[in-house]
Amino acid sequence: MCRKGRVRINGKSVKPAQDVYPTDEISVRKNDIFYKMKVLDYPKSRVGAKKLHLYIHDTTPDKNLEKLDRIKESEAISGKKIKGRPTKKDRRELDDWFEDLTEDDI
Repeated sequence: MCRKGRVRINGKSVKPAQDVYPTDEISVRKNDIFYKMKVLDYPKSRVGAKKLHLYIHDTTPDKNLEKLDRIKESEAISGKKIKGRPTKKDRRELDDWFEDLTEDDI
């Protein structure tokens, strides 16, 4: 994500090896949503994801989170996303559908 320019620290695009210090503000663009976090401190050693809230404060604006909710709702309504080539099952369903069509339908 850093190489694609989707991660910024204090408003500047960064490389993957960029150091992060307390009071830095990190913004990450993921799926057209900008997440913002403020670094409070860094741990002395590695910690699990459950303890991450002790070191980072999420400052993502509410309107961005609402946008995420709308995206999730629209995906749930629209159903399955089509990515790439159809699977064998998809192809068979399409073949069955085309066989059921009559000359008048085309």
